[in-house]
Amino acid sequence: MRDNRIATFIREKRKAAGLTQEEFALRSGLGLRFIRDLEQGKETVRLDKVNQALSMFGMEAVPGRNEPRKEEERP
Repeated sequence: MRDNRIATFIREKRKAAGLTQEEFALRSGLGLRFIRDLEQGKETVRLDKVNQALSMFGMEAVPGRNEPRKEEERP
């Protein structure tokens, strides 16, 4: 699983709030397994749950342009 911007954002905001993954899961109403998968950059997570996690920080996932991949990441 590769890191992504949402995973990094959630992980950094959670840590800045002083929350463990377990505490964040409880407060957000999401499962611990989902939080772990999300923060590890799992590519097949449910968007409604991603938005539930992001809403803890006043954010939501919206359409946007993809950043070009680095040469070494291209298939």
